[in-house]
Amino acid sequence: MADDTHPLDGGSRRWALAAAAACLLPLLLQLPGPTAVAIAATALIIGTLSWRRPLATSVRALLAIAIVAAVLAQFGLRIGRDTGSALLAAMVALKPSETTTLRDARSLVGFALFAPFSTFLLDQGPTSLLLGLVATVLALGALQRFAALEGGVPPAPLLVPVRQGLRLVLLGLPLAMAVFWLFPRIASPLWGVPERAKARPGLSDRMSPGDWVDLLSDDSVALRARFFGVTPPRTAMYWRGPVLWDFDGRTWRRPDGLPAWPTPAPVAANVQWDYEIEVEPTDRTQLVALDLPTSVPQGARLQQDLSLVAERTLSSLTRWRMRSAPPRTYEVELPPALRARALALPPGFNPRTVALGRDLRARLRSDAAIVQYALDWIRRDFAYSIAAPPLGRDTADGFLFGTRLGYCEHFSGAFTVLMRAAGIPTRVVTGYVGGYRNRLGGYWMVRRMDAHAWNELWLPARGWVRVDPTAAVAPENIYDTLDDAAGDGGLLGTLQGAGGVSPMGDWLRQNWNDFVLGFDATRQARMFRPLGLDRIDSRQLALLFALAAALAIALMVAIALRAPRERDPVLRAWQAMGRRYARRGLGRAPHEPPTHWAERIGKQDGRDAIDLADLVARFTRWRYAAPVADTESARSLARDLRRHGPS
Repeated sequence: MADDTHPLDGGSRRWALAAAAACLLPLLLQLPGPTAVAIAATALIIGTLSWRRPLATSVRALLAIAIVAAVLAQFGLRIGRDTGSALLAAMVALKPSETTTLRDARSLVGFALFAPFSTFLLDQGPTSLLLGLVATVLALGALQRFAALEGGVPPAPLLVPVRQGLRLVLLGLPLAMAVFWLFPRIASPLWGVPERAKARPGLSDRMSPGDWVDLLSDDSVALRARFFGVTPPRTAMYWRGPVLWDFDGRTWRRPDGLPAWPTPAPVAANVQWDYEIEVEPTDRTQLVALDLPTSVPQGARLQQDLSLVAERTLSSLTRWRMRSAPPRTYEVELPPALRARALALPPGFNPRTVALGRDLRARLRSDAAIVQYALDWIRRDFAYSIAAPPLGRDTADGFLFGTRLGYCEHFSGAFTVLMRAAGIPTRVVTGYVGGYRNRLGGYWMVRRMDAHAWNELWLPARGWVRVDPTAAVAPENIYDTLDDAAGDGGLLGTLQGAGGVSPMGDWLRQNWNDFVLGFDATRQARMFRPLGLDRIDSRQLALLFALAAALAIALMVAIALRAPRERDPVLRAWQAMGRRYARRGLGRAPHEPPTHWAERIGKQDGRDAIDLADLVARFTRWRYAAPVADTESARSLARDLRRHGPS
């Protein structure tokens, strides 16, 4: 019999490595690309080099130091959920270097099971769950294989351990469902989850030329919107986010605090938009709303410039019911402090742009004429491209009088400098623009690469007015687009949807968000409303959970203890004969050999003792001697076993 120090055979080693790789995969998919590739390559190299013998202790120590240093360098020594998860993945990748015995293999599989669990700290989507279940089944199959090795049982075919692992997972499913649906949930967590060291892509409170490259290349969904009633046209879908006022010569920033004047309510147009947005996690607090919001959802606050901020970090999926309307007028009386802030320019930067703005004020005088001049200039001489060249110290001068090529960051930033130099209060508004209707679910998808920056100008008698200088670029001067960068073109783009986002895949994700991630304490309390219970309190819910858990455990035990039906007819007949003797008090003990059992019965009950001894001898030869392919003999033996014994 094998013990924990017994060397692994090749098949068991393959099982251990396959289970560890399956556990590692979902976690690697959530880590930054360079980190995931480095860990995967390390795991592959170590698994290959240590196949026949363990690596030397000094080599293992150097590898551990190197990979931990690489992970910490990637995350900049910032500790967070992703940092800890990456270190865990690195340790799993290193573990095969010392896996040579049965005990080591069990340790590897047990340690690797932490990886799919830690994946849910970074992502709770259906793909992570599916991969985690596959990893769990393979890990349970590997442990079954190790148990067989320890017991000296010949290795089973490949699918047998997999079926055994899957059976164990399915066995625990009723209890898992009872916990998910009925275990009392609390409205807010008892403890906080650490932030991520590297935040998810999202809208920032600052903007510099070139900063949005990563965001504009991300075609994942940032939010989904469902409208109730009137749906705005796509051209009116400006999703308002952070408003940037302050400029230091290169970077635009949202101020930490604005003067404490009350926020003037915009005079809305007749149309009203009632909608709900589902915001994917960003690890930030910034919300967006259609321009302009007319109500504030619970759990958020409205800032002076009508940008919405959540009271908590958006580290998980959230839903917000909102109302918005296009304004007729907004803040027609601008307080002096805000006017000064909306005209401020850092001294010594962008001298050519400042000179042009002052010249336009002297020549044209009218605000509307100055704005129209700038837009006509953009339409005539400027081009749009996400492959914009870098700008120097004077970013507005470099763009307006140099490259004249860029995207929304360049246009909105330079336009604000020009307007302020001409004496027109201006600020930068960031957010998203547009959306793509998913016909399968009847909602709109807004991608992260739909991030956009536009301007608000303050004009007399009208207040703040939206102006989008990027939209003024002539169509023939648009050299490439974000969809081009995402590979959205031709038949493939049509089939996949916007930017490679599959409508079917996103619809499935949206339903997952709705039925799984969105199942919170409020929905749990209202779950029994169709049964006539408007609301169920925590005590009743705890009682229901205890009852359901008890039933689930009873079902698990019943299934686990149920004896499987023997497929071999000879063994089935032998077991039936044994049960017939057991009813007379002559059953065979589990440790008792068949021949000893026949002798004991002969001593206690002489009837048919000779026939029973002969029958047991035939069964023993059939069961334990060298197999003979004699189907007729097996049938005859089964028939005699069924006929013998007490009725």
